[in-house]
Amino acid sequence: MTIKIEKKIVDYSVAKPGEQPVAAAESTKKADDNIIHMHEKVARPEMLFGSTYKIKTPLTEHALYVTINDIILNRGTPHEIRRPFEVFINSKNMDHFQWIVALTRIISAVFRKGGDISFLVEELRSVFDPAGGYFKKGGKYMPSLVAEIGDVIHCHLVMIGMLKEDGPDENQQKLIDEKRAEYEKSIETSDSHHSSDFPDGAQLCKKCNTKAMIQMDGCMTCLNCGDSKCG
Repeated sequence: MTIKIEKKIVDYSVAKPGEQPVAAAESTKKADDNIIHMHEKVARPEMLFGSTYKIKTPLTEHALYVTINDIILNRGTPHEIRRPFEVFINSKNMDHFQWIVALTRIISAVFRKGGDISFLVEELRSVFDPAGGYFKKGGKYMPSLVAEIGDVIHCHLVMIGMLKEDGPDENQQKLIDEKRAEYEKSIETSDSHHSSDFPDGAQLCKKCNTKAMIQMDGCMTCLNCGDSKCG
């Protein structure tokens, strides 16, 4: 096939085997320029995909529900990614309403800013409650309610693939399982006895740090040390 050159030749180069032609490289660059990344100018679509997480602590009577909504960028292309867009926290307990609203707005603004948002997890996890922390279900210690909100965000980022869960390797996990089996076998009776000392649903007493605070005669009373909010 004969190609007629009608323009003046100003430059040339010899193509090598396996080398990508200039025209193909420019088309690839243009395709990369069309990839949408997370930034403040990304408009909120009419519908977002979200996940809701329940936080139930021994420090509060009512649970908190954390909803994180995600936006899907470059839908239907090889560059499709899922990124958090906004967060909402709801609860029947209105004691912390003011700072929870402020926290959700700040976190949502960081989500929409784009880039690396993993620093949020460490910042929230490093918040300590002066009254003391608590152990969540599964035995993991939480230094504060804010720290558990950070833990929820970490779990969500792992689920959508933004973060990777750093866990033990195969040999370490095998050793952990063996040690755990030995430990559970040695204390299988003591744990069942300890869990039945106080009623289920008892809250943590701030005076003796025991889950023994129950509602009695319209007042929160500790069955372990006798401390009462009514005096």
